[in-house]
Amino acid sequence: MKRFFISGMVIVIIELINHKVGQKRNWWAFYDRKKSFMTNELPFSIGPYMPIAMWILRFSFGNFKKFLLTNAVSDGTFAYIGMKLLQKIKIIRLNRLNQLQFFVYLYYKAFILYGVQYLVENRRGKSKADT
Repeated sequence: MKRFFISGMVIVIIELINHKVGQKRNWWAFYDRKKSFMTNELPFSIGPYMPIAMWILRFSFGNFKKFLLTNAVSDGTFAYIGMKLLQKIKIIRLNRLNQLQFFVYLYYKAFILYGVQYLVENRRGKSKADT
């Protein structure tokens, strides 16, 4: 957990910013009709993103193709199946994004996640070599 914590936190911060932008641009709508970041977007930012990001890194870091494929499957499942389910049970629906756009919105962060972890690993390697 410690190894991937920094990368996980970076993704959460990026996701919080993305959710504020998405809320402002009306990319999605929550069915409870309150425009509350705390009850709508925040649980999605904190809940699944960090543990899933850390698990995917643990499972595939060091093999970039495996990492990208794992992220594509995870993000695609959520964009196409998860969002349909959440819409069906009246939690959230996409407004100004279609499912492909939403998938890209999710997937681009994989490159940032891998890059941050790569930098963290290189930094740790250099600090161990210096001692």
